[in-house]
Amino acid sequence: MIIFISPPFGNYFPYFKVKNVEFIPINGSFTLEKRDGLIPQILKTLRYSFQDKGWVNKIGLRNKGIDYAISQHKKGNYEHDIVSIAIMKTSEVTDLLDKIPRNMNIEINVSCPNVDKEGSPPRNIEQFLNNERKWCSLKLSPMTDEKTIDHYYNKGFRIFHCSNTLPVENGGLSGPALIPYTKKLTNYIKSNYPEAKVVCGGGIKTVDDIESYRRNGGDYFSISTLCFSPFLFCKLLYKVGGLP
Repeated sequence: MIIFISPPFGNYFPYFKVKNVEFIPINGSFTLEKRDGLIPQILKTLRYSFQDKGWVNKIGLRNKGIDYAISQHKKGNYEHDIVSIAIMKTSEVTDLLDKIPRNMNIEINVSCPNVDKEGSPPRNIEQFLNNERKWCSLKLSPMTDEKTIDHYYNKGFRIFHCSNTLPVENGGLSGPALIPYTKKLTNYIKSNYPEAKVVCGGGIKTVDDIESYRRNGGDYFSISTLCFSPFLFCKLLYKVGGLP
């Protein structure tokens, strides 16, 4: 089994393995140019919603830029690291392709609800696909329609991460509210493109949550805000260690 640790927590975890379960960090998301103001934006916008039972943020892809990501990534292990990138406008594709090593595993974030991006879906992103990457996935919005999924599949993408935060009034909502959206997207992808792989995330707190996603067709799984609760995170590590 593979469990991804999604941003922002993927920035702080190394690759590790618990028996037969691999935990792979996803770092990012990184844009072509740096976007300052991460800490102030976290302090201003990150809140727990008791009504929605999830975390809400409006961080808006604040990051140190792709050059920084590449410099840090070179210190690690290409095989067991993934860098999340976000394309703000189609004209950035060429520059990102020139900068990013061809063997660097990436996830393309096409779904951040907290920024205004030019061109959605961005054109030419299929150019990031190549045989030197083990992972080249797309992180979808929970609101992604079937036509958009078809478009990405026809472009050659075969790994879909379902899903990013849900757009709400104060930013993006994570947690259990994502479960029905993730399952709906997974159902469509696996029903129409059974050879495609789906990373299911949103609301995972227990092994039962993972098994529920697996029964729904999920191939891999992702966690993020679970890391806010070290006890639940450690409990999940203990439980998954006993899975086949």
